[in-house]
Amino acid sequence: MAEGEISFGRFRLDSARRELRRGNEPVQLGGRALDILCVLASAEGTVVSKDELMARVWGGVIVEENNLQVHISALRKALEEEKTGERWIITVPGRGYLLRRSHDPPAADNAVPAPSLPVADEPSLAVLPFLNLGGDPEQEYFADGMVEEIITALTRIRWLFVAARNSSFTYKGQNVDVKRVGRELGVRYVLEGSVRKSGNRVRITAQLIDASTGAHLWADRFDGPLEDVFELQDRVASSVAGVIEPALQAAETARSTGRLTTDLTAYDLYLRAYALVWSSAHQIPDALALLEAAIARDPRYGPALSWAAFCCFRLLLDGRSDDPAADRLKGADFARRALEVAGDDPVTLANAAQALAYFGEDIGAMMALVDRALALNPNFARGWHISGNIRFWAGQPDIAITHAEAALRLSPRARVGASRRGAFRGAALR
Repeated sequence: MAEGEISFGRFRLDSARRELRRGNEPVQLGGRALDILCVLASAEGTVVSKDELMARVWGGVIVEENNLQVHISALRKALEEEKTGERWIITVPGRGYLLRRSHDPPAADNAVPAPSLPVADEPSLAVLPFLNLGGDPEQEYFADGMVEEIITALTRIRWLFVAARNSSFTYKGQNVDVKRVGRELGVRYVLEGSVRKSGNRVRITAQLIDASTGAHLWADRFDGPLEDVFELQDRVASSVAGVIEPALQAAETARSTGRLTTDLTAYDLYLRAYALVWSSAHQIPDALALLEAAIARDPRYGPALSWAAFCCFRLLLDGRSDDPAADRLKGADFARRALEVAGDDPVTLANAAQALAYFGEDIGAMMALVDRALALNPNFARGWHISGNIRFWAGQPDIAITHAEAALRLSPRARVGASRRGAFRGAALR
């Protein structure tokens, strides 16, 4: 092979002559797309960042990132990725792109594996194209639109990295193993599903899978009329985002090795307490004791502080406190300390806001805090429930009902309801 030439599958690139061939046939490429391919080829199978690509291809001219994406899409089309299912331009989430190198033609079954990518440090997920089970090719737009809406809704979860549509849709029409998707896209979780239309009704199913183990973490289905397709897509997308967030949080908690504290004993105490919080109201005192032990080991452990404040709030709310005045003071102190280290964590902000509002702090300021939590994550079902509580206490029942309904739409199967103590004194959403 001549110097400056590389081959991958049926393709041969001569960067010196700026020529790409498929077998013996030349492949027509635009100048920018060919420049991008040459830069990726010169990297010899390593990742090239988006910034470096734009700098080398556009020569320092400031361009928008979508310009790069347009030419990457054109390049993938020229390489027949969608037609053959063979991916040569690999997106590395959060890093850039690489050209997969192969000096031998791919096997007839296209089984040449793409390289494994490093999994993103933060929780990460890819949404695969949903299957169209109706059999009508003209309904593909609806299934694809559903995935678009879900991806958009999930990207609002600030702590979650969501692979771009261009990456996940390279699997469209393929029967793929989720473990392979996890390796190739560098994500921890995969969401897959199907859409079936019948008459004027539609059923959408979805399931969340741990890409490293193949274990199913959550699954559900959604039914609705097709009178307003776009409203239905938006509603299902919000519901999926709302209900899988707790599943992702639980999976991350199980996976974590104490990323919010460096003290593993404090982390273990926190996990044990968190399980007790949701087991029974009778377990709240035991949960609080465990959280206090965790805080003693790490006084700036934000989640432990916020859940300790929540426990104090629940003891007073449920009439189970042996010393209401002391628990009120202790809970307020936990909540204020939690806010000092909360950063942009919606759960910590919402827990602290609810406790302080109930303990008599400026309720307007607490509404602003929970509004901030919801701005950080509009699909935070429990946050909407807490907002409903605070609005109810502030004498705004209409807004309280609206926010409680938003919580139920996002997480319809969570434990929430009215008790004899008042319409918004039911068990908090999990």
